[in-house]
Amino acid sequence: MNRQQKINIAAKTIAMAGLLTLGGCMVGPDFKQPESGLPQTWQDQYSKRLMNEGQVANKWWEQFHDPVLSQLINQVSTSNLDLKMAAERLSQSKAIFQSVASERLPSVDGGVSYNRGRSSQKGLADIAGLDGKSNFNVWDTGIDSTWEVDLWGRVKRAVEAADAKVTVAESDRQAVYLSLMAETASHYIRLRGIQELLEVTQQNLDTANKAVNLTQIKFEQGVATDLDVSEASALQASIQARIPSLEQQASETMNALSLLTAQPPSSLNKTLTHRSKIPSLDSTIAMGVPSELAQRRPDIRRAEAQLHAATASIGIAEANFYPSITLSGSMGFQANQLSDLGSWSTHRFAFGPSVNIPIFEGGRLKAMLELSEGQQKEAALAYQKTVLSAWHEVDDAVLGLENQQKRERHLEEAVAQSRKALASAQSQYKQGTSDYLNVLSVQNSLLANELDLATSKASKSLAAVRLYKALGGGWKDS
Repeated sequence: MNRQQKINIAAKTIAMAGLLTLGGCMVGPDFKQPESGLPQTWQDQYSKRLMNEGQVANKWWEQFHDPVLSQLINQVSTSNLDLKMAAERLSQSKAIFQSVASERLPSVDGGVSYNRGRSSQKGLADIAGLDGKSNFNVWDTGIDSTWEVDLWGRVKRAVEAADAKVTVAESDRQAVYLSLMAETASHYIRLRGIQELLEVTQQNLDTANKAVNLTQIKFEQGVATDLDVSEASALQASIQARIPSLEQQASETMNALSLLTAQPPSSLNKTLTHRSKIPSLDSTIAMGVPSELAQRRPDIRRAEAQLHAATASIGIAEANFYPSITLSGSMGFQANQLSDLGSWSTHRFAFGPSVNIPIFEGGRLKAMLELSEGQQKEAALAYQKTVLSAWHEVDDAVLGLENQQKRERHLEEAVAQSRKALASAQSQYKQGTSDYLNVLSVQNSLLANELDLATSKASKSLAAVRLYKALGGGWKDS
């Protein structure tokens, strides 16, 4: 056989492999995007004064118009360690995909080897032809190649599953980003709420201090009793006792924000200690349409990708029932002397297919197929549950925001009336027409209402953050 004939054989082998691949089929079910089951529009009972069907804000935190909050979120998006770990997991998933995708191409390896040895004089083989009487050298260089002919689509299904798992990792990273943005905004809103509680408490303490001084003077003048002085002093001490707890809460919240930005404790105190008003929305919240929820929410996208991967795995399990064909070949040079290596007389080659046919596996292949089908059914149920849970979260968040706004309006009215009542009670006490117990009762009522109002303002903004998170806003910016 001359050199041209050998080249022709190699070419025919490669052509046959190509025809086999083109003629192959994909076993297993093809993935179809599942129906989300979400409605066409949001429920009519949602307040139009709070919600609209415009596009959900991508950078939703900017709707609060608080530059410090926006700055914190920028720091978290670039420095947070959980987000960086999620990005690394995504990179690992992409590396796995590249490894699996490489199976679609032939594997080619090259090498050079040298051996010095001697054959046995009594042995069955003497590759050097020296009857085992002297040592010999073997120089070998060449290229080896193997390639699995993907007749049944096993490799394609494996690549499809690996690609879906990249989407899973991408969705996980997006979910971490969305969660961190919501957590940062929530901590910041709580901090501003605590600071407002501190301010309200301090204002009431100032009023209590004045009341103590007033009752002391009236006691000395003989127009007040020691009971009045004791009651005023007790209220003063009670208000003072609230301050250390609030200061501790503020410190812990600032440290939580420092951790989110990957900084040491107290790093943000200089920026955050200066009081600012509680962030509040000055416009309605765009909710989009329900059908967009499946594309926006990272957890729904993740569940869909998990279902895709599980569906592709069925094809892998089915392909294992069929014969597999692997083409292998090698070519190179072998000689006893290095100076001869490379000449045509020292060349070697081998080409040929190998076929592996599963005959008896003891039920292993059937069990693996049943396992894959069961996992696919479970993934489909998990997708349905994820969508339904997301729908519930949106509904709860909307109703929560509406109720918090109603509560705030009532508390604003309660505070206004309590302030009027306190001014009237103090005036009557100074004129001697009312005892101090009436002043004390009204002041306690005012303090409670003012504290509830400050808490309600923060709760309303926290409810807006919860709604934005439920809608899946923000992750695209990551």
